[in-house]
Amino acid sequence: MAVATATKPQALTEDLGRHRSEWRMAWRRFRANRLAVIGLMVIGLLVLMALFAPFLTAQDPNFQYQGMRGVAPSLEHPFGFDYNGRDLFARVIYGSRVALTVGLLATGIAVVIGIVVGALAGYFGGWVDTLLSRMVDTLMAFPILALLIVLSAVIGPSLWTTVVVIGATGWARFARVVRADVMSLKQQDFVVAARAVGVRDWRIIWRHLLPNVLGPVIVLASLGIGGIIILEAALSFLGLGVPPPTPSWGRILADGRPHLLRYPHIAFFPGLMIVITVLVFNFVGDGLRDALDPRQRAD
Repeated sequence: MAVATATKPQALTEDLGRHRSEWRMAWRRFRANRLAVIGLMVIGLLVLMALFAPFLTAQDPNFQYQGMRGVAPSLEHPFGFDYNGRDLFARVIYGSRVALTVGLLATGIAVVIGIVVGALAGYFGGWVDTLLSRMVDTLMAFPILALLIVLSAVIGPSLWTTVVVIGATGWARFARVVRADVMSLKQQDFVVAARAVGVRDWRIIWRHLLPNVLGPVIVLASLGIGGIIILEAALSFLGLGVPPPTPSWGRILADGRPHLLRYPHIAFFPGLMIVITVLVFNFVGDGLRDALDPRQRAD
């Protein structure tokens, strides 16, 4: 008994050390990807810009200056003015709050729903798997943008409606990945042993299976944030996202579309911010994929 008692903490310590070593190696692989590191730094700057927007510009993003409609960029107003005489730099800065809020929160909702649905379908199988898999297939069969337009039109446009609608419709791909991994892992010896000693199903899923599927989910989520930001911009562009006068990159694009030839700067700057933001999230996603799954590098 003394020997068994002594070896158990030692085994736990070795297992913890192994996991820490794996994460250190993943971090080293991530740091070796220069584009991923640059992308992470830019994301940090975007987050700081969204948090400290009032300190970066003294202009009110919704204040209309008389006689300044469509005025070109200058040193005092680096992005110029929109057609309503509002300072574009302030509107783009404040618009980052909407983009990041929707991108991060909607992704979080989609990840939670996808993990729950995928884990239940993959672990229990049978009719549970059949029912949940048909739900996933049905959701993925709909054009996502068309579904979002219908739901937003029915519920009504608002920031939180946009977050919930995108999050509640974007979980299917996470569920598929988690389901496939759980179906593979539940046949492993450590899961069979846990069942043999009477560990409850929910504990096996929570403690043994989910930690082993987080890697692919993190990669998929980081790659998906950019797509969600584009969806939010598309909804706002169509007038079904964040309602005016709240600044949103998609809304600013929509305001500049009728004046694109005469005042191209109105649409250029929000469009540039969307491109940069989506690009850096994709860089980070690619870096995480290489770091968490080194086999991808050999492909």
